[in-house]
Amino acid sequence: MSAVRISLEGGKLLAIGLMSGTSHDGVSAAMVEIDEGARPPAKVVAFQTFPYSSRMRGELLEASAGTGVGSAAISTLNVALGRTLGAAAIAIAKEAGVEMSEVAFIGSHGHTFFHRPPRSARRGQPASTLQLGESSEIAAITGVPVVADFRPMDIALGGEGAPLAPLAHQWMFADRKLGRIVQNIGGIGNATYIPPGARLGNPDLIAFDTGPGMGMLDALTSRISAGRMRMDRDGRIAARGHVNDHLLAELMRNPYFKRRPPKSTGREEFGPPLLDQIVIKARRRQIVDFDLVATITALTARSIGDAARDFILPRGRLDQLIATGGGARNPTLMRMLAAELPEVEVLTADKVGVDGDSLEAVAFAILGYQMLRGRQGNLPTVTGARAPAILGKLTLPPTPISES
Repeated sequence: MSAVRISLEGGKLLAIGLMSGTSHDGVSAAMVEIDEGARPPAKVVAFQTFPYSSRMRGELLEASAGTGVGSAAISTLNVALGRTLGAAAIAIAKEAGVEMSEVAFIGSHGHTFFHRPPRSARRGQPASTLQLGESSEIAAITGVPVVADFRPMDIALGGEGAPLAPLAHQWMFADRKLGRIVQNIGGIGNATYIPPGARLGNPDLIAFDTGPGMGMLDALTSRISAGRMRMDRDGRIAARGHVNDHLLAELMRNPYFKRRPPKSTGREEFGPPLLDQIVIKARRRQIVDFDLVATITALTARSIGDAARDFILPRGRLDQLIATGGGARNPTLMRMLAAELPEVEVLTADKVGVDGDSLEAVAFAILGYQMLRGRQGNLPTVTGARAPAILGKLTLPPTPISES
């Protein structure tokens, strides 16, 4: 068979990053131009989120909830999601006006189906993580090499397997003078602290999951609206309510918030089971829906604020918190964040010239690039792994059979 060559030499190259987050909204796809000689070294050429069909979203939610979904369903979903990811890659290339033959590689995170890092595993249970979205399907559909499955090596080295975006955050947001938190607020919240003048391997860099992002809030909104709304758009429901301070204080006693980094979490801890408990408590206390939505919004803001105060401010200067993800489009949440950190400038990524919505997809293009370059993708100071490691597995597309 003829060899497949991945050209990384020269200046610029084009790559596609694919991401499906814990909010289960759809596939985020970014066409990225990578040029290590530029600043920043990654530039978004095109970005779009392709919503899941109602059926696909329902199947992902059911699988992630772990309510008796069998192996056949998981295997089928893995292939179906791979095809969906491949279709998203083709669509973003078309939007960018780029032929697939011009794309050097695709970096695909897939969709996290299960994530149990070492510090969350019970005695006798191995730490494990599983991402759905078969890379062979993506490679077969697109004809482009695919780097996927980034988390397991870090887990194998005793790390949390998350967060993985901090390396990309350094590429995109490092500043000579400003100390910054890059705070992604997707389904789960995660923060990266980049001290002034940070360089790769800087011991002051810290990143970790802060706790709930928009996942529980979206699920609550869907529940109280009987499925008519998927999210509290623009924070309008929360803006009409009042935070229940007693319930908020109770929720903030969750041990995860005081656990020191490195740490990561997911829907297993801040997902449907916890939301069920919260709703039961709210009904017993006659907390109306508007107030409950306001309180869950405040839970995200308070957990982010406490994380900054407890784990980041003691490390160094903090000038800005740059919000990305769906939460950055929620004005009520952003106001709550500003109130939590009055000495810090709270702003969205676009204010510093970066498309925040695209950032996670861009991160997996960068991680794919690192893998193909033979460079580390994890930061042990962030994940807790005992060594730096190359992350990801390479899937090559089918190649024509040589006659010779």
